[in-house]
Amino acid sequence: MAAMIDGVKEKCGNVMRPIFVTCDPARDTPLVVKQYLSEFHPDLIGLTGSYEDTKNMCKAYRVYFSTPPEVKPGQDYLVDHSIYFYLMDPEGDFVEAIGRNFSAEEAVNVITNHIRDWEGYLDRK
Repeated sequence: MAAMIDGVKEKCGNVMRPIFVTCDPARDTPLVVKQYLSEFHPDLIGLTGSYEDTKNMCKAYRVYFSTPPEVKPGQDYLVDHSIYFYLMDPEGDFVEAIGRNFSAEEAVNVITNHIRDWEGYLDRK
C-alpha cells in the first residue's frame, strides 16, 4: 500500500487522497484508527463511524464484511472482510478495484493511467 502511494506521488505528484475506512467501528475509534494507520503511510486518512453508517457504506460500495453475532463487551473477535483498494475519480465515482493480484508496480501503472485521463480536470483544481 505504501509503495503504491509513493509510486503514484512520484509519477503524478500529490494528486491522490488515500482513505482507509474501518469495517469494525465498535473497536476502531478515531484514535485507534490514527495509531493503526501511522504504521503504514503518513498520507492515509482514516474514517470510522457508527455501525449503521459502516454497513450502509459497505453496501453502497459492495464491500463484504462480517462481524460475529452477539459479541459481548470486551470479547475478542475477528472481522472478515473483502480486501480491495477502490480507485475513485475526482468526482468521487468508482473507477476500478485493485486487488491483491496486482503488484505495487502494476497498481501504480493502473492508477497513473487513470490520473492521466483526468489531468485536465486536476489542472483546474
